[in-house]
Amino acid sequence: MPKKILQLLTIAMLLIATRASALSADEAKAIAIGESDARVAALQKAVESADARTVRFIQALSDDAVKLVGEVPVMVIDGKGLDPVTLAEVAVPNTAEDVMNNNRMRGELDTALAAVKLLSTDVAVRRAAIKTLSGQVDVDKLPLLEKALASETLPDLKAQLEQLRAAAMLGSENPALRLDAASRLGSSGLAATKTLLVERLQVETDGSVKVALQKSLGAVEARLAWGDRLGATFSGISLGSILLLVALGLAITYGLMGVINMAHGELMMIGAYATYVVQVLFQKYLPGAFDWYLLAAVPVAFMASALVGAALERSVIRFLYGRPLETLLATWGISLMLMQLVRTLFGAQNVGVENPSWMSGGVQLLGNLSLPYNRLVIVGFAVAVLVGVWFLIERTRLGLFVRGVTQNRPIASCMGVNTARIDTYAFALGSGIAGLAGCALSQVGNVGPDLGQGYIVDSFMVVVLGGVGQLAGTVYAAMGLGVLNKFLEGWTGAVLAKIAVLVFIIIFIQKRPQGIFAMKGRSAEA
Repeated sequence: MPKKILQLLTIAMLLIATRASALSADEAKAIAIGESDARVAALQKAVESADARTVRFIQALSDDAVKLVGEVPVMVIDGKGLDPVTLAEVAVPNTAEDVMNNNRMRGELDTALAAVKLLSTDVAVRRAAIKTLSGQVDVDKLPLLEKALASETLPDLKAQLEQLRAAAMLGSENPALRLDAASRLGSSGLAATKTLLVERLQVETDGSVKVALQKSLGAVEARLAWGDRLGATFSGISLGSILLLVALGLAITYGLMGVINMAHGELMMIGAYATYVVQVLFQKYLPGAFDWYLLAAVPVAFMASALVGAALERSVIRFLYGRPLETLLATWGISLMLMQLVRTLFGAQNVGVENPSWMSGGVQLLGNLSLPYNRLVIVGFAVAVLVGVWFLIERTRLGLFVRGVTQNRPIASCMGVNTARIDTYAFALGSGIAGLAGCALSQVGNVGPDLGQGYIVDSFMVVVLGGVGQLAGTVYAAMGLGVLNKFLEGWTGAVLAKIAVLVFIIIFIQKRPQGIFAMKGRSAEA
C-alpha cells in the first residue's frame, strides 16, 4: 500500500501542475450517485482534467472506501471519514450506505485510474497503465492521451501511446480523423487492435475509411500470424529442451548400458523434491539470499538422484545386465516404491516451488509474443548440460572407460578396467542428469509424486527415435518432437497431436529401426 499511495501522490503532483481547478462537490456526487450511464459520463469528464483530489476520490471508489451520508459521498480512509472535496474530517454515522459499483463501473474506475497513471514519473507505472488501457480507450480520453504523449520521453512507450491515441480517434465523428487512425493502426501487432478494427469495420459508413480499416486489418492479422508462428516455435524449443534434459540421462542408462529404467521418471522427481527442500531451507535460514537458492539446488538435485541411482545399480541392476525385460519389471517396481516413499515424506499433494525474482517476467518481442525468462533459462540450462555430458563422454577418462565397457566389456576388463565400478558411475551419471531435469521442471510445472509419469514415455521415444546411444540423435529427436508437437497442437489439439506424433515415430522406426543416427563400429555389429 505505501508504494501505491506514493505513486498516486506523484501523479497528483503532476496533475496539480497542469490544472488549477479542484474536484467539486457536484462532480463527486455525480460520479458516486445515479444511473451507471450518468456516473460513467461524469467519471470520464472528470478524468479529462483530473486533479489530485479527483485521483484520490476515484481510487477510494475503486477500493470500495466511499460511503453516502445522505446524498454526500464521504471517503473512509484508515477508519476516518474525509470530504472528497475539502479533505476535511467528517463524521460517518452507522446509517451511512456504501456506494455500490457494478462490474461495468468497476471496469470504468480501473480504466480511469490507468489513464491518470499515464502521467506518472515511474516507468513501470506508465507501462502498466498503457497495457491496461489497450483496447479500452475512446474518444473522451483523447485530451489525456495527448497530454501523456507530450510528456513521454521513452520511444517504445511513445509508440504505444500513439497507437492508443489512434484507437481513441476511431470513435471520432470526423471521418478524416478516423481515416488517419485506421492508417496508423496498421503498424500495430496487438490482438486488441485486431478486435478494435473488426468492431469498427462493422459500424463504419465512410467508404474510404472502410478501405483503410480493411488494409490495416490485413496487416495486423499478418503480423499476429507471424507472432503465433514464432511463439509456437519457441514453445516447441522450450518443450524440446525439457525433453532433452529428461532424455539425456536415459540416453546413458538405456542407450549406452541397455537398461530399460522405468524408474527414470522417479529419479527426476527426486531432483525436483531436492530443489523444493533447498528452497525451504533458504526460506527458513537464508531469506535474504532466496533469489540464489536455485544455484545451490542444481548440485544438490544432481547428487541426490545420482546417489539413489548408484544405490539402485549396486543393489538391483548389476544382477540384470543383458536381461532387458527383467530390468523393466524390476525398475517399474522400484518406481512405485519411490513414489510411495515421497508420498510418505512429503504428502500426496503437490508442493510449491517458486521462481527466483530474476526468472520472473519475460521479453516482449511482438504484441502477441512474449518469451518467459524461466523458459529461456531452461533452454540455456539444457544446452549447458548437453555440452557438459558431451565433454564428459568424449573428452574424459571416465567417458573413455564408459564407451569401452559399453562397446566391448570383456576386452575392457582384460585391459584392467573395473567394469563393475564403471557401470555404477555411468548409471549414477544418468540418474544425476535426471535429477537436473527434475530441478528444471520444478520451475515450470507442479512438483508431486507423479511428476515423472508424464515424461517417461516421451523420453524413451526421444532416445529410440534419435538412435540408441547417440547424443546427437537425442538432441535432434528432442527438438524435432518438441517443435512438431507444438505446431500440431495449434491445428489439431493436444490429444490428437500426441497421437499424430506417436504414429509418426512408429512409421519412422518401421522404416529406419536404428533411429536418426545409427551406431557404428563393433558394437553395432554385435
